[in-house]
Amino acid sequence: MSSSTAVPGQSPIAETAPLSLCALEPHVPADRLVAEMVPPPRFDSVRFDTYVPDPDQPSQVEAVEVLSGFAAGLGGAHASGSGRSRKARGASSEGWWRFGNKKPSAPAAPLGVYLDGGYGVGKTHLLASLWHATPAESSLKAFGTFVELTNLVGALGFQQTVRTLSGHRLLCIDEFELDDPGDTVLVSSLLSRLVEAGVALAATSNTLPGKLGEGRFAAADFLREIQGLSAHFRPLRIDGEDYRHRGLPEAPAPYSDGQVTKAAYATGGASLDDFPSLLDHLARVHPSRYGALTDGLRAVCLTGVQPVPDQSTALRLVVLADRLYDREVPVLASGVPFDRLFSDDMLNGGYRKKYFRAISRLTALARDAKALVAQ
Repeated sequence: MSSSTAVPGQSPIAETAPLSLCALEPHVPADRLVAEMVPPPRFDSVRFDTYVPDPDQPSQVEAVEVLSGFAAGLGGAHASGSGRSRKARGASSEGWWRFGNKKPSAPAAPLGVYLDGGYGVGKTHLLASLWHATPAESSLKAFGTFVELTNLVGALGFQQTVRTLSGHRLLCIDEFELDDPGDTVLVSSLLSRLVEAGVALAATSNTLPGKLGEGRFAAADFLREIQGLSAHFRPLRIDGEDYRHRGLPEAPAPYSDGQVTKAAYATGGASLDDFPSLLDHLARVHPSRYGALTDGLRAVCLTGVQPVPDQSTALRLVVLADRLYDREVPVLASGVPFDRLFSDDMLNGGYRKKYFRAISRLTALARDAKALVAQ
């Protein structure tokens, strides 16, 4: 049983020492990976009507309208087989395929939608809203990141993953990655099998902030990489600035080691780790377990943050940042600012999309952690 000691003029200090992520090595059974394919806690309550479009970005309003119609059209009987008819898919003259209230010229319309846009324009909010709005039991809808989907295939095997997901009405894939050819081919093959089984698809991906106006590069890459699946997707562009930082103050500068340590001891359920040691520990834990690693945490406190030394370490950190962001865990840190975690070579290389996303998300979590120092 823990208690606290009052210090005059300060908040009570918890007597229980903070957790150490480096001491945790969670085991995650394969059935948990399947059960957890739902929108993360941050997006539990989001809906289309809670999405606030930027009035200067009409593409955001259009996205809500298109996805609402997409969800409504998925209420019919589950389809299977490449020879399914529109009626078998639950579509009619009023079906979801009437994007923009226009009938398609071809008899078979796309059974998927791809959200193409920059960082922080609300793609995950919209994707989670689609999942919530689709009229099907939760067990018939799956939601996960590209990394989580590849982890599922690794845990279950390809054929078992196909069998597990083929009965679903909808599969949502957040942050579809195009920087690893092997994974892209693997998931493309999986999606081909699922489309044959009548599973509707929705996916998101990022373009670089400086290339938002250059011809939908991400959408073109996506459709080219999945070649045979291209006919099953309608690319939907979403423009806008990063909402995580829109109209908000700058993220606080890193704190001192002493401030971070004191806050960790004062916050029940917080963890406290030396940043280089945590990076070493992440190398010994499979990325599919990073979610379990952060279960129940109220805050992550890190001392000695420094630029990551290599690409493999950086990619593991990206996955951890995603899991912390999904779970809304504040991150309090000392050392270098988060926008200096990755070298210029990394930010200009093949994995730059991941690194920019991690910087955006960690900056938002650092802002959330500011209150921990004031307590």
